[in-house]
Amino acid sequence: MSSVKKLPYGVSDFEYVMRENYYYVDKTMYIPLIEEQPNALMFIRPRRFGKSLLLSMLKTYYDKAKKEEFEEIFGSLWIGMHPTPLMGKYEVMCLDFSRVGGTIDELPKMFDQYLAMQLDDFMEKYQADYPAHLVERFFRLGTGTEKLTMITTTAARLRIPMYLIIDEYDNFTNVVLSEKGEEVYHQMTHAEGFYRDVFKMFKGTFERIFFTGVSPVTLDDLTSGFNIGWNITTLFYFDKMLGFSTEEVREMFTYYKQAGSLPADCDIEGMIEEMRPWYDNYCFAEECLTDNNRVFNSDMVLFYLRNYMMYKSSPKIMLDPNTKTDYKKLKQLIQLDRLDGNRKGILRQIAEKGEIVSELVPSFPAYQLIRPSMFVSLLFYYGMLTIKGVRGARPILAIPNNNVRMQYYNFLMEEYDKRCGIETMQLQDGFDSMAFDGEWRDILQYMCDCYRQQSSVSDAIEGERNIQGFFMAYLSLCNYYITAPELELAHGYCDFFLLPNMKHYQPCHSYILELKYLPKSDYTEEKARVQWDDAVEQIHRYAAAPRVEALRQGTRLHKIIIQFCGWDMVRMEEVE
Repeated sequence: MSSVKKLPYGVSDFEYVMRENYYYVDKTMYIPLIEEQPNALMFIRPRRFGKSLLLSMLKTYYDKAKKEEFEEIFGSLWIGMHPTPLMGKYEVMCLDFSRVGGTIDELPKMFDQYLAMQLDDFMEKYQADYPAHLVERFFRLGTGTEKLTMITTTAARLRIPMYLIIDEYDNFTNVVLSEKGEEVYHQMTHAEGFYRDVFKMFKGTFERIFFTGVSPVTLDDLTSGFNIGWNITTLFYFDKMLGFSTEEVREMFTYYKQAGSLPADCDIEGMIEEMRPWYDNYCFAEECLTDNNRVFNSDMVLFYLRNYMMYKSSPKIMLDPNTKTDYKKLKQLIQLDRLDGNRKGILRQIAEKGEIVSELVPSFPAYQLIRPSMFVSLLFYYGMLTIKGVRGARPILAIPNNNVRMQYYNFLMEEYDKRCGIETMQLQDGFDSMAFDGEWRDILQYMCDCYRQQSSVSDAIEGERNIQGFFMAYLSLCNYYITAPELELAHGYCDFFLLPNMKHYQPCHSYILELKYLPKSDYTEEKARVQWDDAVEQIHRYAAAPRVEALRQGTRLHKIIIQFCGWDMVRMEEVE
């Protein structure tokens, strides 16, 4: 029906959302909290959490040109019944630096052109507030910096309150850092660099400033000496200002079910639980650890919901293809192939263990990226880690969900492919036989052979965690199963349970895999036999756990033990 609200997947213009009948998850109750903070705020969140839509909402709320339309736009929202005195008070200047393109050498010119274009639009909108002769002179000015100087000095003299909103403030600086290195980046953001010069103009000119990005690197370099910025990124009362809470997801899904856009018999709680391992579990403040209500990635939820509305079922592949772009941008920034500081080792450790204990640094200059704690913090701000707990004075930072875990596995697989060149077609053929025919030996033998090949290089890490990371990375490519590592069964943790994905496929076989490892230096036949006997006892105990009957969903359960000595697989059997 035409009155049903449209799904705002990929839409970031707040006024358009409200006027064109899109569904909006109300975040306006955060406006008074924002106003209680200092006047210059910095807020960092990962990509695809709704930063641009939040800024668009703030722009519309504070824009003096929209004041008379407040009831029409905001009337149905929380702030519509609780407006603040600052509503509609400001000339709002909005800059989105993701729109600045061009080559590295062209950046100063392209940035100035973008600035000039945005300022022309600004003056067109607010020219009634300025003397006519100044407006005429403004449009004759040639550069963006000249226009910015004139606007800010004139507004200050006339006591016109202005609000500056910047989106993606770190966008092209991250590109410079990754492609040209720290020297060129330093020239741009320090001393008399063009980008630093513009930021210096903001100080003392705008009554309020709010800017966002994904990286704290540029933040530190640009605002040293700025001395007015206040970082609210990890303040607990802004933990859920972006993304969706469980209740917000439930309310949205209920709306679309009642509107007839979802099947009448769909189980909303079941849908939430299906999404949770893939899109949920973000925590941005230690104080929120006691609150079990974590944050969903909003774009991922909308991706899932759109698929369910179109096909009446959840996506066959829960990973939104757009996240591949995010991985490329992250890889660009951290320069996996060129940087020192053991970053690859840190990534491998996180991928294989799922977590790391490290201090969380609020901001840092680019040259400190070689320090492990800085790099771990960068992964947190990019949404590749989240706060899971606390160990002493330091947070435990963990992979938040399967969606992010797959990006780590992509990194592992890129590293493995350089060494052993696994044929993904051969893997897929093997997964077919494994899922539908119960023929598991050939595919597992192939993976063991590839592991031995990749581990024979000198910089490989020999150990049980390395084996598990390798198998997890490639088992995750199999769509017929949800690969559950370290699943708790019978007061223990099996290495892998391949849970049949019965919602989209009908595999006939499920698997518990137990991987055992002995260092070559410690290997004896007696130790291998004792270890094997222990593994047999373990896997029988796992399979007998009460919940296994439900987990295998009527499939035939196979119990496989694989034993390694160093890099070599020495024994692999199905335990009857």
